[in-house]
Order: sequence, then C-alpha cells, then structure tokens
Amino acid sequence: MNSHKKLKVALIGAGGWGRQHARIFQAHEGVDFCAVVGRSPDRTMKRAGEFGVRAYTDIAQMLDREQPDLVSLCLPNREHFEPTLQVIRAGVPLLVEKPLVYTLQEADLLLNEASRRGLFFAINFNHRYAKPVELAVKAIEEGKLGEMTLASWRFGGKGVCDHPYTNLIATQCHGLDMLEYLGGPIESVMAEMTDKTGGGFRTLSLSLRFASGAVGSLLGTNDSSYAYPDTHRMELDGTKGRVVIHDTVKRFVYHPAESELGEVWEAGYFNDRDRAFHRTFDTHFDALLQAFRAGERPPVPAEAGYRALLLAEAAIRSFEQGVRVTVNG
Repeated sequence: MNSHKKLKVALIGAGGWGRQHARIFQAHEGVDFCAVVGRSPDRTMKRAGEFGVRAYTDIAQMLDREQPDLVSLCLPNREHFEPTLQVIRAGVPLLVEKPLVYTLQEADLLLNEASRRGLFFAINFNHRYAKPVELAVKAIEEGKLGEMTLASWRFGGKGVCDHPYTNLIATQCHGLDMLEYLGGPIESVMAEMTDKTGGGFRTLSLSLRFASGAVGSLLGTNDSSYAYPDTHRMELDGTKGRVVIHDTVKRFVYHPAESELGEVWEAGYFNDRDRAFHRTFDTHFDALLQAFRAGERPPVPAEAGYRALLLAEAAIRSFEQGVRVTVNG
C-alpha cells in the first residue's frame, strides 16, 4: 500500500485486552481506526463510543461496509477459530491474539486458507518486544553467551481454566514461543502436570531438549498470583555467560562466565514505555505496520502460533502417555 496512506484498521473484540488494541489503533498516526465488532450490543457501543469509531455486532456487515485494510481479532481464547476463518475467507489481512486455536486441525485449516490467498497473517506474541528480550537477542547475536547449554522459563499467576489444558495452550504459549525464539528449535519434551486444585491441569512442568543439544525447562501455573515479585523469570545459560530476564519488562541481567560483575538494565525514572508490559504491544504493532507497508511477512507470523500449539500438543501426549515425545515439524 502507499507508504503515506493511513492503514484502515477494524477490531473484532470489545473485551479488556481488546481495549489495548483500540488504544494503539486510535493513537497511531499511521492508522485510521474505523470500527469495533462485538457480541454484546451495549458493550460494543460503549467501546466504540470510547474511541469514536463505528460499532457492529456482525463481522460480515462490518467487512462489507468498512472495507478495512487490516483486521485485528481479540476474542476469548476458545472462540478464535470461526471469526478468524471468516476474516481469512473474506480475503482481509489480519492480526490475531494468542493462542492461535486449540487444535492442530483448526490451525492447519487457517494457515492453508490464508496461504492460498497470500494473506498477511500475524499473531501477537508481544513478549518478543519487551526491552529485556531485545537485549537478550542482542547478547546472543554478539556471541556473549557462547554456545547455549540451558534455557528455562517460569511464569505463574492466577487464571481460570475453561479447558483442561488452557494454561499450557493459552498462557504458556508465550513461554514455548520465547524458548524457541531465544534458544532455537525444541526437539523433544517430557511433561508432568497436576489438577490438584481442580479445573484442569493448571500447574505443569516440562523438561525440554533442544536441537542444538541444550536442555531446558518450562514451569507454568494458574495456581499462583501475579502479585508475587518475580512471577516471571527466564534464564539463558551458555558457555560464555548468562542472561536472566525478570518479570518480562522489569530487569535484564547479564554476567560473563565466572564473573561476579555483570550488566543490568532497568527502566529509568521517566522511561514509562519500557517498564509497562502492555507497551510491548505498541512496539510490536510499529514493526507489524512497517512490514505490512513494505509488502513483507509479519514480524511474528501466525506460523509461530502453530509452532507453540505443536509443542503444547507434544507436551499433552507426553503427559497422557507418560513418555518423552519427539516434536515433529
């Protein structure tokens, strides 16, 4: 598209995180935010009125009347498939929230339908755009870690499970994506999970082996609290040094091998953008818009959502069968 023309964007979803989509689209100088689609007329009218856009309760009607350049979908976890497929079959480029869907069969259909149409199809794994993660990428690219030996992820809070494996598929998909983003392809997985508190397998532990020969772990729980300090921690160990990421956006720490002196990044007093988790989405959308205008692939394509689901399904098979599972694909 013309690099000077505003991108006409519509949002499907009037919920809490959908408000972050709306905030970004309304404020972005390169976007003409045109509409919100929701299921509840009252809630949708309220959200649309908040941002001065038109309200719809029918996706097809919105697509026909608005003719958006891009549609962003932010819906409840279990309700992604049908609306996403509808937008794809209408031939409209799209950004979706995680998880992509809950089954590989549905994921395959979405990706194949989008590929047939040559559509721009992105997913919002916004953890990749946290400042500590960007610093970790830089450290890896500069060889400051050497050969990776260990990659671990721990993330725990309070959550409601509407599916036995919601925590793994819908929350820890961020961890599965980040472990491969920073540590490379995962080759096999062994899983333990518990439904001790009821409501599904809310707490889980994965033992991982990477294609590089490194090993790793993922610990995830919905039986904890986001109020706890260090509710998220990611560690990358290598032959030349170690990186630790605290609470996604809070702190980055690097130590060279055998050194008690290291490097620390934390957001400065006036650096509100880098200290705020939701602002990682702002940074991702800037990169997405640049790629869209240039006719390039999304910076985080929907295939990343498929890969996270593939790893999750391998973990589920491992747990249910009590065996280590090799990840295919």
